[in-house]
Amino acid sequence: MDEHQRAAMLSPIKLAGCGVEVDVTLPSSGDTTVTTEQVRAKRQAVAEGLGRHEHEVFITKAPAARTVRLWVADSGALDEPIGPSPLVNDGFDAADIFSGRAPWGVTLRGDAFLLKLWQCHLLITGLSNQGKTVALRSLLLWLLLDPSVEVHLADLKGVGDYNMLKPLVSTYIAGPTDEHVADATDMVEWAGEEMNRRITELEGNADRYPNGVTSELSRDPHSGFHPIVLVVDEAQVAYECTAKDEQGIPYGGAKANSRFFNAVRKIQNQGRAVNVTFWQGTQDPTNENLPIRARNGAHIRASLVVATESQSRMGMGDAAVDAGGAAPHELRQGLDKGVLVVKDASNTIETVRTHFIDGNAAEIIAERARQARHHIRTRVKETEQRDLLADVAEVLADDGKVKATDVVARLRTFAPNYRPYEQLNADKLKAQLDAEGAQVTKAGVLMVYAERVHQALAAREGGNDAG
Repeated sequence: MDEHQRAAMLSPIKLAGCGVEVDVTLPSSGDTTVTTEQVRAKRQAVAEGLGRHEHEVFITKAPAARTVRLWVADSGALDEPIGPSPLVNDGFDAADIFSGRAPWGVTLRGDAFLLKLWQCHLLITGLSNQGKTVALRSLLLWLLLDPSVEVHLADLKGVGDYNMLKPLVSTYIAGPTDEHVADATDMVEWAGEEMNRRITELEGNADRYPNGVTSELSRDPHSGFHPIVLVVDEAQVAYECTAKDEQGIPYGGAKANSRFFNAVRKIQNQGRAVNVTFWQGTQDPTNENLPIRARNGAHIRASLVVATESQSRMGMGDAAVDAGGAAPHELRQGLDKGVLVVKDASNTIETVRTHFIDGNAAEIIAERARQARHHIRTRVKETEQRDLLADVAEVLADDGKVKATDVVARLRTFAPNYRPYEQLNADKLKAQLDAEGAQVTKAGVLMVYAERVHQALAAREGGNDAG
C-alpha cells in the first residue's frame, strides 16, 4: 500500500474536546478483512504508536461501513478535573423532567452531557468506591428541582449519602438489613399497585385520555398521573437477600416468587407508559446480584469501571459492547472515579466524566429543591390520617382473635387508599400494636387479640390500664 492509499484511509482530523478525532477506513483485500474488534484488541499498540497511554485512546465504530473512529486525548488531559456541575450555580433552581435534560458531566469531546430522564428506567453499576452513589445522587438532585416529580428512595447501604434528600422524598429507607429490604420491597410493590390503578383508569376512560399520559396531564398535580420515580441504591442487597416474609415467600432472588425482583419487573414492563419508573444502583455486578431481566429492563444503562468484559456486558448489554464499543472494563480502577460509560434511551453511547457534587453542595441544592416544592404543598392532597388501633378494632368485628396477616388484608380493604396500610405486613403490624399496648403474640403464627386491642383503646382514652 503506497502513501496515497494510506492517506485515503483517513478522514480529516478534527479537534474534539481535549483531543482529536479521526475516522479510519479498515483495510480489506481478498480473504483478509480487519474488523473493529481486532483493532480494539490492539488498543495498547495503537496508543503506543500514537505516543499515548492506553486510557487516552478510545476506539469505536464509525457510522460509515468498515470504518473505526479514533479519539485521541491530549497527553495528560484526562487526568485534569472538569468544571463544576451547573447545579451548583446560584441561579439553577428549577428543572423540567418533561422537556429538560439533567447535566451529568462532559463527554470526551468536551461537550456537556445532558440526559433525558422522563419515562426512563435506569441502571447504574460499577465496582465499589468508584463514584456510583455521587453520580446517582446528582441525577436525583436535578430531578427533585422539578416539583411535579414524586420520589421514593431506598438506600440499602444507609451511611447518610442521601440524608439531605429526606425532606424531599415521599419514602426514605436507609439501611442494609433484611428489614430494610422488606421495606424497600413494600415500597416497590406499592408503586406497582399505583401503576395498576393508573392503567385501569386509562383503560376505563379512554375517551378522557385519547393520547394516554401526556406531559400536560403529567404536570397536573390533581390528575393522578404525575411522575413517580422509585430509586433503590445498592439494589444488590435486595436481590441477594435470603429472608422470607411471614408466608415463606423470599424477598430476594430472581425466581417466579421472589418479591423484590417481581415487583421491579412489573414496573419495568408497564410502568413507563403511566409515569412510574424505577432506578437502581448496584455494585460489582453478577447474574445473582443483578438478574438479567432486571438489568435488561433499563432504558438508560451506565457503568463505572468494572473488572471484566463479562461485567461490562451485564451493565451495558451485549449490543452496547459488541456494536457500540462500550468498554467500562477498560477504565482504570481508582483513577477514573466518576467516569461512566452511558447508553441513553436512544442507544447513544458516550464515555462521560461526571460532575462531582460533594455533600455540602448537595445540601445547598436540596434546600433550593425544598423551596421550589414549598409553594405547591397546598395543592397536594393532604395525607389521610387514621387511627390504627381503632381501625383494627373495627376490622376484628366480633372475632376474638385473627391472624395478623388477615388483619392486614382487612385493613387494606377497610381503607383501600391509605398508603401506610398498603405497605403494612404482619411484622410491622405487631410492632405498631405492641407500641400501643395491644401485644401481638405468636401461636404458630402472629395473632391479634380483640380483647387486648379494646383494652389498649380504653387505656388510651383514660379507662382501665391495658394488660
